[in-house]
Amino acid sequence: MPNTKAFRIGYAIIILLVIVLLSSKVEFIFRPVEIIFTTLFFPFLIGGVIFYLLRPIVYYLDRHKVPKVLSILIIYLLFIGLGTLLVFLLGPQLQSQFKSLINNAPQIVDSLKDKVNSLKQNEWFSRFQQNDYITIDSLTSKASDYAKGFAGNIGTKISSLIGIITSVATVIVTVPFIVFYLLKDSEGLGNRVENFLPYLKAAEAKRILKDMDEALSSYIQGQATAAFLVGVMMYIGYSIIGLDYSLILAIVAMITNIIPFLGAFIAFIPAIIIGLIMSPLMALKVAIVVIVVQQIDGNVTSPLIMGRKLDVHPLTVILILLVAGNMGGFLGMILAVPFYALLKVIVSHTYRLYQLNKEKDRNGIQIVD
Repeated sequence: MPNTKAFRIGYAIIILLVIVLLSSKVEFIFRPVEIIFTTLFFPFLIGGVIFYLLRPIVYYLDRHKVPKVLSILIIYLLFIGLGTLLVFLLGPQLQSQFKSLINNAPQIVDSLKDKVNSLKQNEWFSRFQQNDYITIDSLTSKASDYAKGFAGNIGTKISSLIGIITSVATVIVTVPFIVFYLLKDSEGLGNRVENFLPYLKAAEAKRILKDMDEALSSYIQGQATAAFLVGVMMYIGYSIIGLDYSLILAIVAMITNIIPFLGAFIAFIPAIIIGLIMSPLMALKVAIVVIVVQQIDGNVTSPLIMGRKLDVHPLTVILILLVAGNMGGFLGMILAVPFYALLKVIVSHTYRLYQLNKEKDRNGIQIVD
Protein backbone atom coordinates (compact mmCIF):
# COMPACT_ATOMS: atom_id res chain seq x y z
CA MET A 1 0.00 0.00 0.00
CA PRO A 2 1.29 3.50 -0.80
CA ASN A 3 2.53 5.52 2.13
CA THR A 4 2.44 9.00 0.63
CA LYS A 5 0.92 11.97 2.40
CA ALA A 6 -2.10 12.02 0.05
CA PHE A 7 -2.90 8.38 0.79
CA ARG A 8 -2.52 8.92 4.55
CA ILE A 9 -5.03 11.77 4.34
CA GLY A 10 -7.33 9.49 2.34
CA TYR A 11 -7.03 6.75 4.96
CA ALA A 12 -7.89 9.23 7.70
CA ILE A 13 -10.98 10.43 5.82
CA ILE A 14 -12.16 6.87 5.23
CA ILE A 15 -11.69 5.96 8.91
CA LEU A 16 -13.56 9.11 9.97
CA LEU A 17 -16.47 8.30 7.64
CA VAL A 18 -16.61 4.72 8.93
CA ILE A 19 -16.73 6.02 12.52
CA VAL A 20 -19.56 8.42 11.63
CA LEU A 21 -21.45 5.63 9.82
CA LEU A 22 -21.13 3.21 12.72
CA SER A 23 -22.04 5.90 15.26
CA SER A 24 -25.15 6.85 13.25
CA LYS A 25 -26.41 3.29 13.65
CA VAL A 26 -26.57 3.86 17.41
CA GLU A 27 -29.50 6.29 17.66
CA PHE A 28 -29.06 7.22 21.31
CA ILE A 29 -25.70 8.84 20.45
CA PHE A 30 -26.76 11.14 17.61
CA ARG A 31 -30.41 11.75 18.57
CA PRO A 32 -29.55 14.05 21.53
CA VAL A 33 -27.06 15.89 19.33
CA GLU A 34 -29.74 16.38 16.68
CA ILE A 35 -32.23 17.67 19.24
CA ILE A 36 -29.69 20.10 20.69
CA PHE A 37 -28.74 21.36 17.22
CA THR A 38 -32.32 21.85 16.00
CA THR A 39 -33.29 23.56 19.27
CA LEU A 40 -30.40 26.01 19.33
CA PHE A 41 -29.92 26.62 15.60
CA PHE A 42 -32.58 29.25 14.94
CA PRO A 43 -32.17 31.21 18.21
CA PHE A 44 -28.42 31.50 17.64
CA LEU A 45 -28.87 32.18 13.92
CA ILE A 46 -31.28 35.04 14.55
CA GLY A 47 -29.27 36.20 17.54
CA GLY A 48 -26.07 36.24 15.48
CA VAL A 49 -27.70 38.34 12.75
CA ILE A 50 -29.05 40.84 15.28
CA PHE A 51 -25.66 40.89 17.02
CA TYR A 52 -23.88 41.98 13.83
CA LEU A 53 -26.54 44.60 13.14
CA LEU A 54 -26.37 46.14 16.63
CA ARG A 55 -22.65 45.82 17.29
CA PRO A 56 -21.63 49.01 15.40
CA ILE A 57 -24.03 51.02 17.57
CA VAL A 58 -22.61 49.49 20.74
CA TYR A 59 -19.07 50.23 19.61
CA TYR A 60 -20.06 53.82 18.75
CA LEU A 61 -21.53 54.39 22.21
CA ASP A 62 -18.53 52.68 23.80
CA ARG A 63 -16.18 55.11 22.05
CA HIS A 64 -18.20 57.92 23.63
CA LYS A 65 -17.61 56.52 27.14
CA VAL A 66 -21.04 54.91 27.54
CA PRO A 67 -20.76 51.66 29.54
CA LYS A 68 -21.40 48.63 27.35
CA VAL A 69 -24.25 47.23 29.46
CA LEU A 70 -25.97 50.60 29.53
CA SER A 71 -25.55 51.05 25.78
CA ILE A 72 -27.12 47.63 25.14
CA LEU A 73 -30.09 48.51 27.35
CA ILE A 74 -30.50 51.85 25.55
CA ILE A 75 -30.50 50.08 22.18
CA TYR A 76 -33.07 47.57 23.45
CA LEU A 77 -35.38 50.34 24.66
CA LEU A 78 -34.94 52.23 21.40
CA PHE A 79 -35.82 49.22 19.26
CA ILE A 80 -38.76 48.33 21.49
CA GLY A 81 -40.08 51.84 20.95
CA LEU A 82 -39.53 51.69 17.19
CA GLY A 83 -41.11 48.24 17.01
CA THR A 84 -44.16 49.43 18.92
CA LEU A 85 -44.47 52.43 16.61
CA LEU A 86 -44.27 50.22 13.53
CA VAL A 87 -46.94 47.90 14.94
CA PHE A 88 -49.30 50.83 15.46
CA LEU A 89 -48.57 52.30 12.03
CA LEU A 90 -48.39 49.19 9.84
CA GLY A 91 -50.00 46.46 11.95
CA PRO A 92 -53.65 47.12 11.05
CA GLN A 93 -52.86 47.44 7.34
CA LEU A 94 -50.73 44.29 7.34
CA GLN A 95 -53.39 42.32 9.22
CA SER A 96 -56.12 43.49 6.84
CA GLN A 97 -54.11 42.66 3.73
CA PHE A 98 -53.02 39.26 5.02
CA LYS A 99 -56.59 38.31 6.00
CA SER A 100 -57.87 39.43 2.62
CA LEU A 101 -55.15 37.48 0.83
CA ILE A 102 -55.96 34.27 2.72
CA ASN A 103 -59.69 34.61 2.11
CA ASN A 104 -59.27 35.45 -1.56
CA ALA A 105 -56.54 32.90 -2.37
CA PRO A 106 -58.85 30.49 -4.24
CA GLN A 107 -60.46 33.35 -6.17
CA ILE A 108 -57.03 34.74 -7.04
CA VAL A 109 -55.92 31.42 -8.48
CA ASP A 110 -59.19 31.00 -10.39
CA SER A 111 -58.84 34.50 -11.81
CA LEU A 112 -55.27 33.76 -12.83
CA LYS A 113 -56.44 30.54 -14.49
CA ASP A 114 -59.05 32.49 -16.45
CA LYS A 115 -56.43 35.04 -17.52
CA VAL A 116 -54.12 32.27 -18.70
CA ASN A 117 -56.97 30.51 -20.53
CA SER A 118 -57.72 33.70 -22.41
CA LEU A 119 -54.07 34.10 -23.32
CA LYS A 120 -53.96 30.52 -24.57
CA GLN A 121 -55.76 31.68 -27.68
CA ASN A 122 -52.55 33.43 -28.66
CA GLU A 123 -50.47 31.63 -31.28
CA TRP A 124 -47.36 31.57 -29.08
CA PHE A 125 -49.25 29.87 -26.28
CA SER A 126 -50.66 27.34 -28.74
CA ARG A 127 -47.14 26.40 -29.74
CA PHE A 128 -46.12 26.22 -26.10
CA GLN A 129 -48.95 23.78 -25.43
CA GLN A 130 -47.40 21.34 -27.89
CA ASN A 131 -44.89 20.52 -25.14
CA ASP A 132 -46.18 17.36 -23.46
CA TYR A 133 -44.04 17.80 -20.38
CA ILE A 134 -45.29 21.21 -19.21
CA THR A 135 -48.73 22.56 -19.99
CA ILE A 136 -50.57 25.64 -18.81
CA ASP A 137 -53.52 23.50 -17.73
CA SER A 138 -51.38 21.32 -15.50
CA LEU A 139 -49.60 24.28 -13.92
CA THR A 140 -52.75 26.28 -13.21
CA SER A 141 -54.58 23.18 -11.98
CA LYS A 142 -51.81 22.36 -9.51
CA ALA A 143 -51.63 25.97 -8.35
CA SER A 144 -55.40 26.11 -7.88
CA ASP A 145 -55.49 22.84 -5.93
CA TYR A 146 -52.61 23.97 -3.72
CA ALA A 147 -54.17 27.35 -2.94
CA LYS A 148 -57.60 25.88 -2.20
CA GLY A 149 -56.10 23.11 -0.08
CA PHE A 150 -53.97 25.64 1.81
CA ALA A 151 -56.95 27.87 2.51
CA GLY A 152 -59.16 24.93 3.46
CA ASN A 153 -56.70 23.30 5.85
CA ILE A 154 -55.88 26.37 7.91
CA GLY A 155 -58.60 25.68 10.45
CA THR A 156 -57.80 21.95 10.73
CA LYS A 157 -54.16 22.26 11.72
CA ILE A 158 -54.52 23.81 15.15
CA SER A 159 -51.90 21.56 16.76
CA SER A 160 -49.31 22.45 14.13
CA LEU A 161 -50.16 26.13 14.55
CA ILE A 162 -49.72 25.85 18.33
CA GLY A 163 -46.34 24.17 17.79
CA ILE A 164 -45.22 26.95 15.47
CA ILE A 165 -46.40 29.63 17.91
CA THR A 166 -44.53 27.88 20.74
CA SER A 167 -41.33 27.75 18.70
CA VAL A 168 -41.64 31.40 17.72
CA ALA A 169 -42.33 32.39 21.33
CA THR A 170 -39.25 30.46 22.46
CA VAL A 171 -37.10 32.27 19.92
CA ILE A 172 -38.56 35.65 20.89
CA VAL A 173 -37.83 35.02 24.57
CA THR A 174 -34.32 33.59 24.20
CA VAL A 175 -32.89 35.75 21.39
CA PRO A 176 -32.65 39.00 23.44
CA PHE A 177 -30.57 37.21 26.09
CA ILE A 178 -28.33 35.62 23.45
CA VAL A 179 -27.78 38.99 21.76
CA PHE A 180 -27.13 40.68 25.11
CA TYR A 181 -24.29 38.32 26.09
CA LEU A 182 -22.87 38.29 22.56
CA LEU A 183 -22.67 42.09 22.58
CA LYS A 184 -21.36 42.19 26.14
CA ASP A 185 -18.58 39.61 25.55
CA SER A 186 -17.94 40.22 21.84
CA GLU A 187 -14.25 40.98 22.36
CA GLY A 188 -13.51 38.00 24.58
CA LEU A 189 -13.19 35.22 21.99
CA GLY A 190 -9.97 36.47 20.46
CA ASN A 191 -8.40 36.95 23.87
CA ARG A 192 -9.37 33.44 25.00
CA VAL A 193 -7.54 31.96 22.02
CA GLU A 194 -4.24 33.06 23.52
CA ASN A 195 -4.89 30.97 26.65
CA PHE A 196 -5.12 27.69 24.71
CA LEU A 197 -2.58 28.08 21.90
CA PRO A 198 1.11 28.94 21.66
CA TYR A 199 1.93 32.51 20.69
CA LEU A 200 2.43 31.99 16.95
CA LYS A 201 -0.60 29.76 16.58
CA ALA A 202 -2.73 32.12 18.67
CA ALA A 203 -1.72 35.07 16.52
CA GLU A 204 -2.68 33.24 13.33
CA ALA A 205 -5.95 32.01 14.88
CA LYS A 206 -6.87 35.55 15.94
CA ARG A 207 -6.10 36.79 12.44
CA ILE A 208 -8.35 34.13 10.89
CA LEU A 209 -11.14 34.89 13.35
CA LYS A 210 -10.80 38.61 12.64
CA ASP A 211 -11.06 38.11 8.87
CA MET A 212 -14.03 35.77 9.28
CA ASP A 213 -15.71 38.29 11.55
CA GLU A 214 -15.16 41.12 9.08
CA ALA A 215 -16.48 39.08 6.15
CA LEU A 216 -19.59 38.00 8.03
CA SER A 217 -20.18 41.44 9.50
CA SER A 218 -19.91 43.26 6.18
CA TYR A 219 -22.20 40.77 4.46
CA ILE A 220 -24.95 40.78 7.11
CA GLN A 221 -24.96 44.53 7.64
CA GLY A 222 -24.82 45.26 3.92
CA GLN A 223 -27.51 42.76 2.92
CA ALA A 224 -29.85 43.83 5.72
CA THR A 225 -29.52 47.51 4.85
CA ALA A 226 -29.95 46.91 1.11
CA ALA A 227 -32.95 44.61 1.70
CA PHE A 228 -34.63 47.19 3.95
CA LEU A 229 -34.17 49.93 1.34
CA VAL A 230 -35.55 47.65 -1.39
CA GLY A 231 -38.60 46.90 0.75
CA VAL A 232 -39.24 50.60 1.36
CA MET A 233 -38.84 51.48 -2.34
CA MET A 234 -41.10 48.60 -3.38
CA TYR A 235 -43.80 49.68 -0.93
CA ILE A 236 -43.66 53.26 -2.17
CA GLY A 237 -43.78 52.14 -5.80
CA TYR A 238 -46.61 49.63 -5.27
CA SER A 239 -48.60 52.21 -3.31
CA ILE A 240 -48.19 54.79 -6.05
CA ILE A 241 -49.52 52.47 -8.76
CA GLY A 242 -52.31 51.21 -6.48
CA LEU A 243 -51.32 47.52 -6.36
CA ASP A 244 -53.33 45.29 -4.02
CA TYR A 245 -51.48 43.77 -1.04
CA SER A 246 -48.69 46.32 -1.50
CA LEU A 247 -47.34 45.99 2.05
CA ILE A 248 -47.23 42.17 1.96
CA LEU A 249 -45.54 42.16 -1.45
CA ALA A 250 -43.02 44.76 -0.27
CA ILE A 251 -42.19 42.63 2.79
CA VAL A 252 -41.76 39.60 0.51
CA ALA A 253 -39.40 41.65 -1.67
CA MET A 254 -37.43 42.76 1.39
CA ILE A 255 -37.05 39.19 2.69
CA THR A 256 -36.16 37.60 -0.65
CA ASN A 257 -33.71 40.37 -1.46
CA ILE A 258 -31.43 38.82 1.17
CA ILE A 259 -30.71 36.21 -1.53
CA PRO A 260 -28.32 37.82 -4.04
CA PHE A 261 -29.42 37.99 -7.69
CA LEU A 262 -32.21 35.40 -7.45
CA GLY A 263 -34.16 37.16 -4.68
CA ALA A 264 -35.43 39.86 -7.02
CA PHE A 265 -36.90 37.31 -9.43
CA ILE A 266 -38.54 35.37 -6.58
CA ALA A 267 -40.26 38.54 -5.30
CA PHE A 268 -41.31 39.53 -8.83
CA ILE A 269 -43.46 36.41 -9.35
CA PRO A 270 -46.24 37.07 -6.76
CA ALA A 271 -46.26 40.79 -7.57
CA ILE A 272 -46.73 40.24 -11.31
CA ILE A 273 -49.45 37.64 -10.61
CA ILE A 274 -51.46 40.10 -8.50
CA GLY A 275 -50.91 42.80 -11.12
CA LEU A 276 -52.01 40.52 -13.95
CA ILE A 277 -55.19 39.59 -12.07
CA MET A 278 -56.04 43.28 -11.62
CA SER A 279 -55.33 44.23 -15.26
CA PRO A 280 -52.63 43.88 -17.94
CA LEU A 281 -51.84 47.57 -17.46
CA MET A 282 -51.27 47.01 -13.74
CA ALA A 283 -48.95 44.10 -14.55
CA LEU A 284 -46.96 46.44 -16.78
CA LYS A 285 -46.79 49.03 -14.00
CA VAL A 286 -45.57 46.35 -11.57
CA ALA A 287 -42.85 45.33 -14.02
CA ILE A 288 -41.76 48.96 -14.37
CA VAL A 289 -41.63 49.46 -10.58
CA VAL A 290 -39.59 46.28 -10.08
CA ILE A 291 -37.16 47.17 -12.87
CA VAL A 292 -36.66 50.72 -11.55
CA VAL A 293 -36.12 49.56 -7.95
CA GLN A 294 -33.72 46.80 -9.00
CA GLN A 295 -31.75 49.22 -11.16
CA ILE A 296 -31.44 51.61 -8.22
CA ASP A 297 -30.46 48.76 -5.91
CA GLY A 298 -28.00 47.17 -8.35
CA ASN A 299 -26.29 50.38 -9.44
CA VAL A 300 -26.58 52.71 -6.44
CA THR A 301 -27.53 51.29 -3.04
CA SER A 302 -25.86 47.86 -3.07
CA PRO A 303 -22.51 49.08 -4.52
CA LEU A 304 -22.41 51.92 -1.97
CA ILE A 305 -23.34 49.67 0.96
CA MET A 306 -21.72 46.36 0.05
CA GLY A 307 -18.85 47.43 -2.17
CA ARG A 308 -16.64 44.45 -2.99
CA LYS A 309 -15.85 43.39 0.56
CA LEU A 310 -16.57 39.72 -0.02
CA ASP A 311 -14.81 39.64 -3.40
CA VAL A 312 -16.98 36.79 -4.71
CA HIS A 313 -17.59 36.60 -8.45
CA PRO A 314 -21.30 36.93 -9.43
CA LEU A 315 -21.19 33.66 -11.41
CA THR A 316 -19.82 31.87 -8.33
CA VAL A 317 -22.68 33.31 -6.25
CA ILE A 318 -25.29 32.09 -8.75
CA LEU A 319 -23.81 28.58 -8.84
CA ILE A 320 -23.66 28.48 -5.03
CA LEU A 321 -27.30 29.57 -4.78
CA LEU A 322 -28.47 26.96 -7.28
CA VAL A 323 -26.74 24.15 -5.39
CA ALA A 324 -27.77 25.47 -1.95
CA GLY A 325 -31.39 25.93 -3.06
CA ASN A 326 -31.54 22.34 -4.25
CA MET A 327 -30.01 21.03 -1.03
CA GLY A 328 -31.46 23.32 1.64
CA GLY A 329 -34.33 25.24 0.07
CA PHE A 330 -34.90 28.90 0.93
CA LEU A 331 -32.86 28.73 4.14
CA GLY A 332 -29.97 27.15 2.27
CA MET A 333 -29.99 29.98 -0.26
CA ILE A 334 -29.87 32.55 2.54
CA LEU A 335 -26.96 30.87 4.36
CA ALA A 336 -24.98 29.76 1.30
CA VAL A 337 -23.12 32.97 0.45
CA PRO A 338 -21.97 33.90 4.01
CA PHE A 339 -20.96 30.27 4.60
CA TYR A 340 -18.94 30.35 1.37
CA ALA A 341 -17.31 33.61 2.46
CA LEU A 342 -16.25 32.08 5.77
CA LEU A 343 -15.01 28.92 4.07
CA LYS A 344 -13.04 31.04 1.62
CA VAL A 345 -11.32 32.86 4.50
CA ILE A 346 -10.42 29.58 6.21
CA VAL A 347 -9.11 27.95 3.02
CA SER A 348 -7.08 31.00 2.00
CA HIS A 349 -5.43 31.26 5.43
CA THR A 350 -4.79 27.51 5.57
CA TYR A 351 -3.12 27.62 2.18
CA ARG A 352 -1.08 30.67 3.20
CA LEU A 353 0.14 28.90 6.35
CA TYR A 354 0.95 25.80 4.33
CA GLN A 355 3.02 27.81 1.86
CA LEU A 356 4.72 29.70 4.71
CA ASN A 357 5.66 26.50 6.55
CA LYS A 358 6.86 24.96 3.32
CA GLU A 359 9.08 27.94 2.63
CA LYS A 360 10.43 27.91 6.19
CA ASP A 361 11.17 24.18 5.99
CA ARG A 362 13.21 24.81 2.86
CA ASN A 363 15.29 27.33 4.80
CA GLY A 364 15.66 24.97 7.75
CA ILE A 365 13.33 26.96 10.03
CA GLN A 366 10.12 25.47 11.39
CA ILE A 367 7.28 27.56 12.74
CA VAL A 368 3.57 26.81 13.00
CA ASP A 369 2.71 23.12 12.78
